[in-house]
Amino acid sequence: MNDYLIRAVAEGGKIRAFAATTKATVEEARARHNTSPVITAALGRLLTGAVMMGSMMKSPDDRLTLKINGDGPVHALTAVADSLGNVKGFADEPQVILHANEKGKLDVAGAVGVGVLTVIKDMGLKEPYEGTSMLVTSEIAEDLTYYFATSEQTPSAVGLGVLMNKENTVRQAGGFIIQLMPGVDDATITALEKRIGEISSVTDMLEKGLDPEGILKYILGEETLEILDRRPVRFNCSCNRERIKGAIASLGEKDLRDLIEGDTPVTAHCDYCNTDYTYSVDEIKRILERGKS
Repeated sequence: MNDYLIRAVAEGGKIRAFAATTKATVEEARARHNTSPVITAALGRLLTGAVMMGSMMKSPDDRLTLKINGDGPVHALTAVADSLGNVKGFADEPQVILHANEKGKLDVAGAVGVGVLTVIKDMGLKEPYEGTSMLVTSEIAEDLTYYFATSEQTPSAVGLGVLMNKENTVRQAGGFIIQLMPGVDDATITALEKRIGEISSVTDMLEKGLDPEGILKYILGEETLEILDRRPVRFNCSCNRERIKGAIASLGEKDLRDLIEGDTPVTAHCDYCNTDYTYSVDEIKRILERGKS
């Protein structure tokens, strides 16, 4: 099954909901960055959260960035998503090895540590919106729940999960976001809280064969659930040789001449997709000449 996400509403629009399956996306991130199991889980959760939050934005040109900075050994995690299901991201320290936590699970909280979540929304305005909140558990799902409540004043429930195979490839990955809109009644809230409290984990639902539609039906019931749309999800970085060449051209004449005088090829690295682009001295000369013309 290819990765995809769905957007939905329930109770006549008083509840909005998102769910995604992201196994292939997280596996590609793991392979590109050669992440250890605990970092695969941490980055995979962040990528899944980001791609669902990105789908909340309106324009194809809008960008959402989630960044976690903590005092744990990973130091920082970053994910960037658009409204079309494209997402990319990286961990500052991809090879962190930790013992399992007290529940026998991958110790994502131990890898992240105490820190801050930053949400940046670039919607083509003069300045991007930026909101921050403290990490409350460093497990990422609960931290996004807290962010929605404190920074956007939107009561939400976020579930994220990544399950690894024994050979350290990704077995399951996905998540959901449930948000309460104004006007939802207390009985509905109570029933929803009970249902969410009964969920053992997102990966358990995925292991049982539930797809994004099945996850939302399980949580919200089928009576009032309305699927608004489905869109594919994929790990996708917009970098390429020409785009990086443009970044090199922006360095300015002095810096370009310094690179040329070094008389060695120049390598530029994209953190998001872990790709290197190498440019010969002759290419740098042509970039300089083009800038002067």
